[in-house]
Amino acid sequence: MTRPTSVRIDLAALRNNYLHARGVHGGRALAVLKANAYGHGALASAHSLASVADGFAVAFLDEACVLREGGVRNPILVLEGCFNASELKIANELDLWVVVHQQEQIRLIEESKTGARFNVWLKIDTGMSRAGFRRTDAAPAYQRLMSTGKVSSITLMTHFARADEPGEPMTAQQIEAFDAATAMLRGDRSLCNSAGLLAWPSARRDWARPGLMLYGATTHGVDVPELRPVMTFASRVFNVRTLEAGESLGYGATFVASQRTRVGLVCAGYADGYPQTAATGTPTAVDGQATTLIGRVSMDMLTVDLTQLPNAGVGSSVELWGPRVAVTAVARGASRSPYELLCSVKRAPLVHESAGQGSGELLRMTGTR
Repeated sequence: MTRPTSVRIDLAALRNNYLHARGVHGGRALAVLKANAYGHGALASAHSLASVADGFAVAFLDEACVLREGGVRNPILVLEGCFNASELKIANELDLWVVVHQQEQIRLIEESKTGARFNVWLKIDTGMSRAGFRRTDAAPAYQRLMSTGKVSSITLMTHFARADEPGEPMTAQQIEAFDAATAMLRGDRSLCNSAGLLAWPSARRDWARPGLMLYGATTHGVDVPELRPVMTFASRVFNVRTLEAGESLGYGATFVASQRTRVGLVCAGYADGYPQTAATGTPTAVDGQATTLIGRVSMDMLTVDLTQLPNAGVGSSVELWGPRVAVTAVARGASRSPYELLCSVKRAPLVHESAGQGSGELLRMTGTR
């Protein structure tokens, strides 16, 4: 018997979200597919976007190799860049674009024997203090790259630390710092991640790098009705219990019934990727009707309140997140981020569906997560 937990990926929604992101930003946009497209299946996502996307971005070389081996021919940017000469050689063979964010990566290009001319994205640290050249080192790094004779173009980029906080002045300071550091340098510019694209119009330049918003979620606190949820994480009720007033439920007895309560037992838990920290009151939907989680999430099951849903029972559908239950709302209930939740779903296979199709390409766990 097949366990009823399922993860469905709406590829039409993904295309909609990409086109909206590019339209808001203007210019061009790299669809960020790192971490297996935030848990949505990188190869299927890339193929669904291939006809409209200006390019893709992944975290490291192996992720790019999966896309190239799967037939994706769009430009692909490797955000962490290459770690050694052999990786740089592969990047050349696969026609990948590479981020350069440290002196050692410039040295690799200088010493390259491939005869290639690389498309480089030069990363400048404007306050994230994680990766990238300091502002005072940006121009010397640029000139050193150009002097190699092995660079076809340089795109200047930075990354925001607090763009999902619209009232926080740090992003404006980062934009100003970037502009000052690159004022005398030629090339395209790329500043915006999803939050930067949506909340900071002054950061919109030649290239955007939308990630989370492609999958229908945001973190900057502003609803974007044009974005559609891409992942639907669902299961079913497989048992119903009734608690009398004063009876407790689940591990830790964290929920105590204040009245007679119908409880639905659901085939999903933290081993499936639902957050263990989700609190009583976290939204869910049963048979399309709003209700909430009650009690503590277990490894393989969780419990929902059916008291106000008299027609719900064994076999009822449960949406854990998706079109009716925003993943951001679940994330708030669990004190987690939507990034973490989307990337954590596992065990159930991904089913990719296009608009109007009742069945789609089934990507099983092996090699897809």
